[in-house]
Amino acid sequence: MEMVESKHKWKAWIYLSPAIILLLFFTVWPIINTVRMAFLENYSGLKAVGGASFSFGIGNFQKVLKYQKFLQCLKNTVILCVITVPVSTVLALLIAVCLNSIKFLQKPLQTIFFLPYVTNSIAIGMVFAAMFNIVGSFYGTENEIVVTAGIINNIIEFFGGKRINWINTGSTYLANMTVMIVYIVWNAIPFKILILLGGLQSINKQYYDAARVDGTSRRRIFTRITVPLLSPMIAYVVITGFIGGFKEYTSIVGIFGEKMGPADDAGRLNTMVGFIYDALSTNNQGRASAAALILFGIILVVTLINMQVSKKRVHY
Repeated sequence: MEMVESKHKWKAWIYLSPAIILLLFFTVWPIINTVRMAFLENYSGLKAVGGASFSFGIGNFQKVLKYQKFLQCLKNTVILCVITVPVSTVLALLIAVCLNSIKFLQKPLQTIFFLPYVTNSIAIGMVFAAMFNIVGSFYGTENEIVVTAGIINNIIEFFGGKRINWINTGSTYLANMTVMIVYIVWNAIPFKILILLGGLQSINKQYYDAARVDGTSRRRIFTRITVPLLSPMIAYVVITGFIGGFKEYTSIVGIFGEKMGPADDAGRLNTMVGFIYDALSTNNQGRASAAALILFGIILVVTLINMQVSKKRVHY
């Protein structure tokens, strides 16, 4: 019997070995190498090929944390995470509850809501940019006619408001960030709806029937039954939302392109991932590795905090 079990174990390891090798080669080794380069001061791949030697220390971390562009990237990333994750989670929960209560056309509506998730984020960003973009002079003098003010500005003007310069030259940081928040929330909602709707459909209907028999209001049913029983799913989408939010990059590229901001202020909306890419493009692997470890540390701390909160607030 023991020989049979031992044989099965060896077979399992043989079957798993290709995946383990790939994991070690493409995941474990890059992580180890990133840690190594982060602590090699002023490390550069070109210098290393040339035979240069590097001292071991925390110089890369000190330079990154004092670098104004990195602090701006950190600020942008934190703002996007703190706003978009709670907003998208609440909206997704409300939409999921509505979809769950509507049996007619539930599947078609669910498919429509999920379409943005399976669409390339760069392509969606270009569509959003067109919606907020102003083609022509913003002020529209007699010799400079506005070809289009964008769909959003057309709606604002229809209701008597004034045209806003959202993403063009001369636009404000607040306007740029508003566009990014709207886009990221809209892009994050589909996945969360799918998860939360699956959780809602798994809740035993007897809880709701008993509550209705007792004359419990819909609001109390939602806060006392739906939310507690759905809390594991809510915790999951919040944790994954923060992890994805801190890795945000393609959304900004989709709206503003590689300049990561309006033409007159390139890099204004750059994120921590964008900072890492920029450092790599200038062959500064030491700075990029240090920034990557700082980002990893932030994500780890936020995830651990969410998990600790979940232990107290989540009902399994």
